[in-house]
Formats: sequence, structure tokens, C-alpha cells
Amino acid sequence: MANRLVRSLFATGGMTLVSRITGFVRDILLARLLGTTALADAFFVAFRIPSFLRRVFGEGAFAQAFVPVFAAHLSEDGEARDAKARDFIDHMAGSFALVLMVVTAIGVLAAPVIIWVLAPGFLAEPAKYHLAVRLLRITFPYLFFISLVAMAAGILNTRGRFAAAAFTPVILNLSLIVAAGVIAPGTASPAVTVAWGVFVGGILQLLFQVPFLRRAGFLPRFRYSFLHPGVRRVFRLMVPGIFGSSIAQINLVVDTMLASFLVTGSVSWLYFANRLLEFPLGIFGVALGTVILPHLSAKHAKASVEDFGHTLDWALRWVVVIAVPAAVALIVLAMPMIFTLYRYGAFNAFDAAMTGRALVAFAIGLPAFVLIKVLAPGYYARQDTRTPVKIGTIALIANMGFNVALIWPLKHAGLALATSLSGILNAWLLYRGLRRQQVYHPRPGWARLWVQVGSASAVMGGVLGFADRAPQVYEAASGAMRALMLGAWIAAGLALYVTVMWVLGVRPGALRLQSIGADDV
Repeated sequence: MANRLVRSLFATGGMTLVSRITGFVRDILLARLLGTTALADAFFVAFRIPSFLRRVFGEGAFAQAFVPVFAAHLSEDGEARDAKARDFIDHMAGSFALVLMVVTAIGVLAAPVIIWVLAPGFLAEPAKYHLAVRLLRITFPYLFFISLVAMAAGILNTRGRFAAAAFTPVILNLSLIVAAGVIAPGTASPAVTVAWGVFVGGILQLLFQVPFLRRAGFLPRFRYSFLHPGVRRVFRLMVPGIFGSSIAQINLVVDTMLASFLVTGSVSWLYFANRLLEFPLGIFGVALGTVILPHLSAKHAKASVEDFGHTLDWALRWVVVIAVPAAVALIVLAMPMIFTLYRYGAFNAFDAAMTGRALVAFAIGLPAFVLIKVLAPGYYARQDTRTPVKIGTIALIANMGFNVALIWPLKHAGLALATSLSGILNAWLLYRGLRRQQVYHPRPGWARLWVQVGSASAVMGGVLGFADRAPQVYEAASGAMRALMLGAWIAAGLALYVTVMWVLGVRPGALRLQSIGADDV
């Protein structure tokens, strides 16, 4: 069973890798098409709002409330177990869809107010403001479709079928690639065309889930009832979880609000930098959090406290081994990556430099962001949504203070650094809470692992530093040559990191779940 968890992690990470690669193609086309102009700022604000709510209603609070309740239904004994689980799914789908319809209708009607609240700096430029309102009315219904997709993913993940759900974001990327790369260049309003690409992508993502749900035996028959015990339980868990599970997203929205007051391009610089951060965060952090939540929920349902702690320890070791060197690589290779991926068309050298500053600031917090993806399920799997809310409140208030202190000297990069610092605080408080609740006890060998990872990352970073010595080389090179040079440096850095870790005594077997102590996951 432990091997199944590892296979699930790599299957989810593999599909997420495909998603991130197509996402980069999407962003390259958007950078070429829109650059960092007022047009781009308006689109990214309109796209970020439903994306933020998606992570709150779908991948965030809802998933973290829904999966443990669904897992509890599946852990019951008796012949009626599957029938009761299907009844719960039917009523949950109908009730959730009704809530989403109401929220979507409000969002479309209130688009002018939403833009006024979340991007108040746009009011100084009426054309940008009105375009953002128009785009938001097109993109907001994406929330309805993608939140139902998140429910479908929760069903499949709980049943141990991770690949289909992890592949789903590829469909949105392909929709935007067609919109930005094929249709929009020949239109009078390219940003509007791309916004419709978001809308269509949401529909296609939902339709993609249907055959997989049918095959799993849990294709919902939409029934409405807020009085169903399981539905009531999920919504009760969601209410505090809406805040606690989305602190990072709230911080990004706050960054967008403040960036709207800065020079044109600030919103876009933050967006493109964050997209690069999302590559390792999505491939590994989200994949790991997605995989362990159902397993932790099952362990809690079976009252297997020791295995619960072992699974957390296993996940945390993988965070250190992967996220720390990834953060070092993002910092050192920031400019080569940005030149390779974005420095074309309307995206100029100044844009690249400004995006690089934001990326370095975001990368400082990468290990913390991944830790949150692992530590938060330690609470949600036990249906404890209140503690993350308290911790999230502290982190959010701290982020406000960091923003005020850093925005003036560092501009948009200060907003990114504030997000990283608040993420570090959030991760630390989540970790401390699990220790105080006697839920998690570190297994032996952590001090040695930190020395090994720190040493290997330092050696790798020192060598990769030579890649950033000549940015003019990337400026003069073709796109293919840039990709070749960057790929060579990344391969060299990875090989060096693995080699140093091997020399220092780290073996793959040491990171297997059985080696850490869990025998049945």
C-alpha cells in the first residue's frame, strides 16, 4: 500500500508536469500577445478573480471539507455503504451546484463593484477599468464549471484515481493556447477573445470528468437538499475552511489590489513571476497535498494515529528534498528562465528585469508554500478547520504589515516578498500546531537530512550562478537556443544535486514510506 501512495504521487506529479508545460506555452503566447500593457493588466485581474474563488470554493475549502466526509462514508461497514455514499454524492452535487449558480450570478452582475474593490487603482484609468469589468463578466462563470470539476477530482482522488483529475488543467491551457495563439491575433479585441477561451475551457474541463466518474460508479445525479447530514457536514467544515485554506490566494489578491496603484505592468510582472513559482509548487506541492489528504483521512477514520504521523513525516521529508533545491534554482536561474519563456514580442527587456525581481522574492517562500500544502491536510483530514483559520488570520495580518513595510522601497517585488514572509509564518504556525496537538512527532534523521540537502543545494546554486553572468547572451539568442542553454543548465544542476546527495549518503530507499515507519498507507 505504501508503494501505491508513491505511485499516486508520481502519477499526479507527472500529469501536473504536462499541465505546467502547456501552461508555459499558454503564458508565452499571452506574453507575446498582450505584453505587460494596460490590456494585459485588465485581463490578468479578470482571470485572477475567478481563479482565486476556484481555489477557495473548489480546490481549497470545499475539497478539504468534502474528501474527509466522503472518505468517512466509504469507510463504513455494511452492504448499504456504497448506496449511502452515492446518495451523499448526489445531494452534495446538487446543493453545491445551486450555491455556485447563485455566486456566479452575483459575480457577473456585480463585476463593476468587484473590480472597484479588488483593483481600485484602475479607476484612475477608465478604459482599463471598463475593460476589466467586461472581461470579468466573461471569465466569472468559469468558477461554476471548475468548482464542479474540483468535486469530481475529490471523488476520483478518494477512490485512488489521481491521473485524470491532475490532467484536467491541461484542457484549460489548450483552450487558451488556441484562443491566444490562433484566434486572438486576428481580432480587434484580443483580450476579449482570450477571456472567452477561459469560459470554453471551463466547460470542456467539466465534460472531461464525466466518463471517469461513470467508470468509478459515482457520476452524480444532481439532487438538491441542504438537510442531508453529509451535505450539512461539508458546508459546516467549509465555512471556516474558506478562509483558512486560501491564505496564499488572499495574499495574492491583496498584492493585486496594491499593485493596481503602481505603474502599469506591475500586475502583469507579478502574474508572470507567480506562474514560474507555480511550476514546482504545482508539480510537487499540490500533487503531494492532493495525494496525502485522502490517505490521512482514511487513517483518521480508522483511528490509526501512528500511521497518520508517519505519513506526514514522509511527506515533509520529500518537501525538504525537492522544494529547497527548487527554490535555490528559481533564484539563481530567474533571468535565464524569464528570457527563455517570456522575452518575445511585446514583452521587453525591462519587463523581464521587473519580473525577475518578483520571481526571486516569491522563490524565497517556495519551501513554505509547499509545506502548507502538506501541513494543512494534517488538520483537514481530522475535520479540524478552525485551527488553520486562526493561523491564517495571523498570517494574513502579518502580510498586511509586510506589504506596508516593503511596497515603498521594493515596489511590486516588495509585495511578492511580503507574500513569501507571511507564507513562512503560516507554515511555521501550522507545524507548531501539529506538534502541540501531539499529532506529529518527527522521526529520527532530520538533522542529517537538513545538512545533506543544504550542502547539495549550496553546491548546485554555486555552479548554476554562472548561468546568470551573461544575460546579453540570452538576449541575442534565438528562442530555440535559449531553451537549449536553459535546459542544459537545469540538467547539469539536477545531476549535480543528485550526485552530491548520493555522496553524502542519501539513497532513494531512505525516502520510502516503509523506511520512515508506516507499513500500510
